[in-house]
Amino acid sequence: MKFEQLHKYILNKKGTVEDTPFGPDALVFKVMSKMFALVAWDETPLRITLKCDPDLALILRAHYQSVQPGYYMNKKHWNTISLDGSISDEQILEMIDNSYELVVKGLKKADWQELEQNDG
Repeated sequence: MKFEQLHKYILNKKGTVEDTPFGPDALVFKVMSKMFALVAWDETPLRITLKCDPDLALILRAHYQSVQPGYYMNKKHWNTISLDGSISDEQILEMIDNSYELVVKGLKKADWQELEQNDG
């Protein structure tokens, strides 16, 4: 997957904003101020860190060599995935969707309501 495709897909998620709190080499994507994706955009291969259900995180790590515990993150809840072609683009997009949904599900009621009222 190319960076441009990844970047566009993530930014199209409702309420998503991009930030660089860790410096210019790491793009952080947040929904309602909560991070759901971190992209090491200048790495070869690209790397993305995503929130994940702890049980699913273990399954993905066991199944794919390119999925590792979250780099500099809570390793129980985050995976870092090297986009080396060993996982299909469709599966990567599904992982992004799952991360986004986990974060949205954990939002405070007021934040969730504000997000729902947001036109995108």
